[in-house]
Amino acid sequence: MSPKDTATAFDPTTSQAAPPAPKAKPKRRRRVLMLTVPLALAVAGGFVWLTGGRYESTDNAYVRQAILPVSADVAGRITEVAVQENQHVEAGAVLFRLDDEPYRIALDQAEAALASARLAAEQQRSAWVTAEGRLDAARQVLDLRERDYQRQTELSDRGVITHAALDSASITVQAAENDVRLAALAVTQAAAALGGDPARETDSLPSVRAALSAREAAQRALDHTLITAPASGIVSQTGSLNVGQYVATGTMVASLVESDASWIEANFKETQLGALVPGQPVTVEIDAYSGAELHGVVDSIGAATGSQFSLIPAQNATGNWVKVVQRVPVRIRLEGAPEQSLRGGLSASVAVDTGTSRLDRLDLGHWQRWLP
Repeated sequence: MSPKDTATAFDPTTSQAAPPAPKAKPKRRRRVLMLTVPLALAVAGGFVWLTGGRYESTDNAYVRQAILPVSADVAGRITEVAVQENQHVEAGAVLFRLDDEPYRIALDQAEAALASARLAAEQQRSAWVTAEGRLDAARQVLDLRERDYQRQTELSDRGVITHAALDSASITVQAAENDVRLAALAVTQAAAALGGDPARETDSLPSVRAALSAREAAQRALDHTLITAPASGIVSQTGSLNVGQYVATGTMVASLVESDASWIEANFKETQLGALVPGQPVTVEIDAYSGAELHGVVDSIGAATGSQFSLIPAQNATGNWVKVVQRVPVRIRLEGAPEQSLRGGLSASVAVDTGTSRLDRLDLGHWQRWLP
């Protein structure tokens, strides 16, 4: 190989291939992706949002149970306490007793007064019968005096008797008529004492009925010295139930929680109420029993927001008004007995199956008027 060929073979400019030309940046593809990807995400998100919304949920929900105040209808001192704190009782079970001695005495007095009223009524009936007999006798005497006066008049016309004898007979008739009037007045008075109807039963007379009512009131007061449970539930707040403690009429001394009758009170936002109607199925989760699900239905929707029932309702007619989404209580009726024992005030989460999506509830007519 010649030196010329050797120099040519090792020429660096000829031994390496030329680099390829750089490709143009895909600017158009990038612009397309920047427009289509957000648009696709927006369309997908809108579709998901419109087809969703079937379930309206809230965690602002609580277990509610009726709490009945336990009080005495009569005053007295506690002589026996038959229950303890947090004890479950059935309806009608004895809770505590009051000293019944004063009420037994009052009942005896009322029964004695009733017996006296009945005796007085019978005496008045006897007086009426006597007055009726005297009236009949007075009428017979009057009839006899009138016939005698008629005979005296005939004899006077024939000149057999004097005018003085006729006048005496006339005076006798007038006296008999006066006796009849007095006897009739006595009958009226005796009948009035019997309520105007002497034939009515003794216990239906006004005086006897008043005595009967007094006896019933005394018996009722005696019966109410025994305080029983108004319903089945758990007795609570029994701190005032102590033997020897004096209880005034109507004073609450304990509480009875109807643990067997529970419901859920869920406070939904006002923006959620449009999809809620009574009868919709509800799934309930109690925070205290994680994983346990209860089922129920929407029973009713509150008539007003919770703030309207507060002691001092909010006054929004001021310059410092700030719009806050209000909540309306919704009562949820539980179906079936829960496996766990519920307690009033426990937190819960609820989900209402409305059966429709946002698209189903969308008012298309509202938007059509804005279209050309």
